Amino acid sequence: MFIFFRILTEGVWLAIQELWSNKLRSMLSLLGITIGIFCVISVLAVIDSLERNIKLSFESMGENVVYITKESWDFSKLQAKWFDYIRRPEVSYKEYKAIQEQSELAEAVVTRSFLPNKTLIHKNNRVESVIVVAGTHGLQEIFDMTLENGRYFSQEESHIGQNKVILGANIAEKLFPYGSFPIGKDIKVSGRKMKVIGVLEKEGESVLSDGMDDFAIVPYHYMRKYVDVNSREVNPIIAIKAKPDISTTLLEDEVRGIMRAKRKLKPSEEDNFEFNQMTIFTKYLDIFFSSLNWSAFIIGGFAILVGGFGIANIMFVTVKERTKLIGIKKSLGAKQFYILFEFLIESVMLTLIGGFCGLLSVYLVLQLGNQFLDTFELVLGMNNIIWGMAISIVIGIVAGFIPAWTGSRLDPVEAMRH
Repeated sequence: MFIFFRILTEGVWLAIQELWSNKLRSMLSLLGITIGIFCVISVLAVIDSLERNIKLSFESMGENVVYITKESWDFSKLQAKWFDYIRRPEVSYKEYKAIQEQSELAEAVVTRSFLPNKTLIHKNNRVESVIVVAGTHGLQEIFDMTLENGRYFSQEESHIGQNKVILGANIAEKLFPYGSFPIGKDIKVSGRKMKVIGVLEKEGESVLSDGMDDFAIVPYHYMRKYVDVNSREVNPIIAIKAKPDISTTLLEDEVRGIMRAKRKLKPSEEDNFEFNQMTIFTKYLDIFFSSLNWSAFIIGGFAILVGGFGIANIMFVTVKERTKLIGIKKSLGAKQFYILFEFLIESVMLTLIGGFCGLLSVYLVLQLGNQFLDTFELVLGMNNIIWGMAISIVIGIVAGFIPAWTGSRLDPVEAMRH
């Protein structure tokens, strides 16, 4: 064990000496590894950052939540059963009430509808094409909605359907510019007067959307006075959040029975509704990003291959320069394994330095990119750092093995005459 650590220490020290004594040669050899690691890890980091942002956007739509709609969100099912889905009835408020009253596994149940292309007005300020969300009480318990100012609807306001509204951050800024405080002010939503009681915290742009920044939220029972909230045009949906210790599978089984009983379906009839979860989208995302990761390895692999040849070349030169020293060591009893290990340590040390430079370059470029990106944050994750170091070690072993093997098998007498 002592000999092993001594060889390891000497290998590291010799690698540093080699770099210092042959600066230009070492720099050119390490440049290939640096560029290769930069190509692979930079692409992986961008892909991981994009994937992380998209999945966080999905999580904001509710974790451990089951959505009931008339069609599936699974693209393969949607394509195969398109005409069947069209003939299905939309989910209704009565079905929402039945689930709310009968379900024992649900922590929260809400129904919501989207009313697109609404116009909001405050004095001379006007915002058009706003999406108004009409939701029952408890919407904030399922979806990630943080208020910056004001409050959420009280239970009485939700059930009575009072003319109250909560604004997204962008809508509030446009209706109340120059630092005006919107809470308690009256606005018009499609010509009807409503009082602002809250403003959502700004989420900012993401890859998928602007979140709730451009939405307005009103009580479900207020909007159903003027709009058919069960019609296809408003995309009605029932969202059910499972209790902490309950799986979504158990929740679906319970709710399926309630829905089938409410719709009076016979045992032989298929469900005319669908259960959906955000995991449907993440499944496709995993496949998509897995393909992108492999593409990154293939593209960056060519740059790493060139860098590997550079390391192999410098190691062959190093073996030639130390041929006499190898002969002396072997004549004093050094085994082939120790010679082999010594050169492999030096090769790996060189590639690790190149890999570190590549990772440092990736980090600096990502920080620069964050200065120009608003949609998502570029992050160099620990898994990418580990990948970079692991690739460097593998390339060091592969590129240095043949030169190290050649040096370890030299005849000591012939080597000393070199």
